Amino acid sequence: MSVREEFDEWAADGRDRGMEDRHWHTAKYVLARMPVEEGDTVLDLGTGSGYAVRALRDTQRAGRAYGLDGSPEMARNARGYTDDPRVGFLVGDFDHLPFADDSVDHVFTMEAFYYANDPREALREVARVLRPGGTFYCAVNYYEENVHSHEWQDNIDVEMTRWSAAEYREAFREAGLSVAEQDNVPDRDTEIPDESAFPTDDWESREAMVERYREFGTLLTVGVAP
Repeated sequence: MSVREEFDEWAADGRDRGMEDRHWHTAKYVLARMPVEEGDTVLDLGTGSGYAVRALRDTQRAGRAYGLDGSPEMARNARGYTDDPRVGFLVGDFDHLPFADDSVDHVFTMEAFYYANDPREALREVARVLRPGGTFYCAVNYYEENVHSHEWQDNIDVEMTRWSAAEYREAFREAGLSVAEQDNVPDRDTEIPDESAFPTDDWESREAMVERYREFGTLLTVGVAP
């Protein structure tokens, strides 16, 4: 199954809003760290419900805000969640971005980069469309060090790329992006029960759940265009 087919089904089932709720736990902190200035052009890759571009317009007064998704149904849903004329949604692939060279100030992606057909080409495309000094904030929960995420591939028909933190840094640099920072953003919103509640249907131990949400959380890699 293609990315388009997979996420068209998700959108039709209303799962885009569920993704927004879950991702917001850490995405809100990543978005707040982005150095967006009034009037900047921003792009969200794998936009889903479009929550990130709406937030960047509402809280940081971005100028034009674009959300790109491989699923036409996701993009259609996202258009219905806002009437902001300066927010637009596009259907496309990460490795063929429909933007001119040096035309975007900041790029964001949350829980979507690993769906790219060719992640290294996607990084080169991000570097191409970013203006000098522009930033790429790439956030993922599915990565090598997060052992609790490895089983996700078994639950989806789309092939996912599982890189380590070091592989993300290396790939960014190969694409021409300087790595400004990389860290883990903890999920402090997900409730973790007392020890007496374990094992649960999903967790053998409280320690494992704490590790997943409070320690591993979301891996954030920040690249800067030269």
